[in-house]
Amino acid sequence: MERSNETTANTGAVLMVQGTASDVGKSVIVTALCRIFVQDGLRPAPFKSQNMALNSYVTPDGKEIGRAQGTQAEACGIAATTDMNPVLLKPTGDMHSQIVVHGRPHQHLSAVRYREEFLPKAQPLVMDALNRLRGQYDIVVMEGAGSPAEINLKHRDIVNMNLAGWAEAPVILIGDIDRGGVFAFLVGTLELLEPHERERVKGFIINKFRGDVSLLKPGLDWLEQRTGIPVLGVIPFMPDMDIEAEDSVVLDTYASAPSASGQTELDIAVIRYPRISNFTDFDPLTVEPDVSVRYVDKAADLGNPDVIILPGTKDTLGDLDYLRRQGLEQEISSHLQRGTHTQLVGICGGYQMLGEQLHDPEGVEATASRSALGLAWLPLSTTFLPGKKTVRVQGTTLRDSPLHLNTMDDKFFIEGYEIHAGVTTPLSSPTGQEMIASLFAVRPVQGASGESHLEGAARSDGRVFGTYLHGLFHNDDWRRAWLNGIRVSKGLAPLKATISMAVRKEEAFDRLANHVRAHLQMEKLYDIAGVQPDHDG
Repeated sequence: MERSNETTANTGAVLMVQGTASDVGKSVIVTALCRIFVQDGLRPAPFKSQNMALNSYVTPDGKEIGRAQGTQAEACGIAATTDMNPVLLKPTGDMHSQIVVHGRPHQHLSAVRYREEFLPKAQPLVMDALNRLRGQYDIVVMEGAGSPAEINLKHRDIVNMNLAGWAEAPVILIGDIDRGGVFAFLVGTLELLEPHERERVKGFIINKFRGDVSLLKPGLDWLEQRTGIPVLGVIPFMPDMDIEAEDSVVLDTYASAPSASGQTELDIAVIRYPRISNFTDFDPLTVEPDVSVRYVDKAADLGNPDVIILPGTKDTLGDLDYLRRQGLEQEISSHLQRGTHTQLVGICGGYQMLGEQLHDPEGVEATASRSALGLAWLPLSTTFLPGKKTVRVQGTTLRDSPLHLNTMDDKFFIEGYEIHAGVTTPLSSPTGQEMIASLFAVRPVQGASGESHLEGAARSDGRVFGTYLHGLFHNDDWRRAWLNGIRVSKGLAPLKATISMAVRKEEAFDRLANHVRAHLQMEKLYDIAGVQPDHDG
């Protein structure tokens, strides 16, 4: 494990947010509290000792953490560091995960080995990270995972009540009323805690409420009388938060089949395989007024899209096999052959799939050596090697790029991040494929290590291209020029670029914070946290 056991004196306060179950809104509430504290003149930082997510975030110094902690750091207005998420689990298959420690791959372990071999040694690692944050910030907002009442997991817990005890942190317990049974969830969770753990719970938040809160009042009174713990607030359900999601369960809210009404002019189908990662790459496309984005896992739902995207994945060869078993390879091929303007785009793992060969001789993405033939849309070969490239980059498009960008500009400034284990190279003797061209010239951002290089590849007709650049579609001018190129190929007039993702993100943080603040007893919450707002700071 990286990092020493040296700690910084505890100076900052700590407040821990736990939940009665997964997906009750812990990450969102932590994000809201981080921005509220910023608005109130404090210097907050997020912390989650152990996260499990395939949607990861690259820190400015080129390390990998959970996306939620990266987003929460942005809400705080600070640069994300690995201290905010020292342990990240990235599932690679059933019951196995890649263990990422302080932003670097540590080892692949089964669930049993992780619990028996890693967790008993993890307390110093976790507490060193937390104490460094406490030495730098006024308050650290800690996020738990799942439920603190998982009886089979509690004795080796490093992310819920054990951590709260080590940090001497007060706990706010969140329940999700939208799924029903919120009072049973809250009271039942308390009943399953040990007395010293129960004493740490200083307040409840009921999340995702729909309806008239006056109808809930008798239940709130009963809950406070039954437990002696105050309800700090009932947060109404907030649609369209515009905050990046970490868990792919959010994709269930997207349509899979094409709309019968054809309400939007451009239809984009993203292939949803089991180990899809970094799907927030496509958030900017969902807010464009002329675009619909669908997540498709069946050939029958592919329809007739203008763009088919193969997204990132934590298991490239496994998800390539899934794609084939679902009949999607044949359907995509047939679609491209009969279409006139349709584009096929691969991002990261999807880019690797577009090549002709994939080799994993050392079982980097799995537990055994594997090889497979790719989709053969680009004359490329990818080999997976130990280690992982994680770097933030910036650069420009190339003037001779074959992509059909509807613009008068010679170049676009772009930025994004790379996070992959594979090395992709052109084949010296491609099997029947036309030659390809690079897309971008990029370099590491200031302060990050690495070299300048050409990035991405496209067929000469521009209809198939791939790139390792996550965040490509967050580049506003490039995104609109690319979409307009598709529009023109369909006989539609181009649109002006009107959306700034950076502005939207800041507005979303403030909108979320204002929404939560309006329904929380902030004075009580500040008393529990042990800090006070500094409106003059």
